[in-house]
Amino acid sequence: MKIYDISQEVFSCAVFPGDIPPERKVLETIEGGSICNLTGITMCAHNGTHVDAPYHFYKDGKTIDQVDPERFIGKCYVSFVDGDVTAETAMQLLRKAKSADEDAAKRILIGGNACVTIEAARVFAAEKIFLVGNESQTVGPMSAPAQVHYELLKAEIVLLEGIRLGGVPEGVYRLFAAPLNLGGADGAPCRAVLTAEEQ
Repeated sequence: MKIYDISQEVFSCAVFPGDIPPERKVLETIEGGSICNLTGITMCAHNGTHVDAPYHFYKDGKTIDQVDPERFIGKCYVSFVDGDVTAETAMQLLRKAKSADEDAAKRILIGGNACVTIEAARVFAAEKIFLVGNESQTVGPMSAPAQVHYELLKAEIVLLEGIRLGGVPEGVYRLFAAPLNLGGADGAPCRAVLTAEEQ
């Protein structure tokens, strides 16, 4: 089995403009006389590789601890797009995924410099998929991501943002992207990993 770590390292990760960056604080060190090394951290729930829950944009939406873990764990399909993910692109991605593995079409990971458009979001919402992942720190245009978030999160499609798919061939994988169980939170960091059966 081959394993691909598709997560960013937290303390050097990409940060959405305006969010607080992660910070590591050394609380205790063995070198300083303590019995152990101890680290404290401060960060935004949306730093680096993370998941958005519906509550991120909906006051009555599910918080991250209320989202069914099945959304984050299971077969997925990885594809690459440069530029806008249009409605037609979204339909092509879903067709390719379904032809490869019906279950993989429930979780779509998009690599490359891709931007999910509102039209693509409507296609994904109509298909009732579980998850959309991308390499950007946000789904939708960086300058105005709200509309795409509204469309996807209204359909309870969770968003896996800030993944890194360099070196991952297109195809079917098993995704493990369970977020931290942060009660009442709108999102959470995760360690996203893909596994593939070696041929």
